[in-house]
Amino acid sequence: MKLSRELSSELNHLFLFELSDKSTVEAVFYRGDTLCVSTQVGCALGCPFCLSGSKGLVRNLTAEEIVGQYTILKDRLPIKKIAIAGIGEPLMNWSNVERAFWHFKSLGLGVSFYTTGHPTSKLRELIELPHRGVTISLHSVKEDKRKRLIPSAGSLEELINTLREALNKLSARKRKSISLAYLLLEGVNDSEDEIKSFAQLVKELGVSATLLRYNRTVEDYKDVDDSRYERFFLLLRTYGIRVTLSTRFRRDRLGGCGTLAVNRTLTEC
Repeated sequence: MKLSRELSSELNHLFLFELSDKSTVEAVFYRGDTLCVSTQVGCALGCPFCLSGSKGLVRNLTAEEIVGQYTILKDRLPIKKIAIAGIGEPLMNWSNVERAFWHFKSLGLGVSFYTTGHPTSKLRELIELPHRGVTISLHSVKEDKRKRLIPSAGSLEELINTLREALNKLSARKRKSISLAYLLLEGVNDSEDEIKSFAQLVKELGVSATLLRYNRTVEDYKDVDDSRYERFFLLLRTYGIRVTLSTRFRRDRLGGCGTLAVNRTLTEC
């Protein structure tokens, strides 16, 4: 495994790693202290709005390859936190991800996760870890619509039931480290009724909300405008829930949410 290319914007630093089989994956250093690492070569979820899974799943990364993204960069960057939020669904490669997690923890690094919650049997294990936060992609409270947005993420009903069971075992403070994410897509899932249903679910579960904006990676989808985004943020706040917004790092053209790619060619850089 070796670092093959580095790209930078005003906010983020994107790193392309070449693996032993010549595949490449990407990691992003952002916010001045956090390295976002990948867990798979590609992704099997099939989200139509995300670039990371556009070429399907090639294979899982080994625990050594997950950690290697940090090891190669640790002496040149002030990395204090790891976000397991890059290419791939971490729960679909759980044995390797869990091994990498404990290695990161042994080094004193705070570790957070971004997941669809599938498979739910592994989600229970993830929630119980001493993590710094788990964000679960929901994007819709309607079973059929979520199936279109995240085709291979399993049953929404099963996910919610699993969360209810797992969260009952946590303190109120620990619950706040769990967040449900909602990516606003214009004309797809941005009705007021849907946002209200999402808010009600977040409040019922006692967790936090993450309201995301779309990085235009696929022409079939559009971001909502600023006023609509702000209106939905204020609507969520009326339910008394904690809401995290899309930061400028998440919206950056380089390394923002949904922009990481497998086997990126030089013309795509």
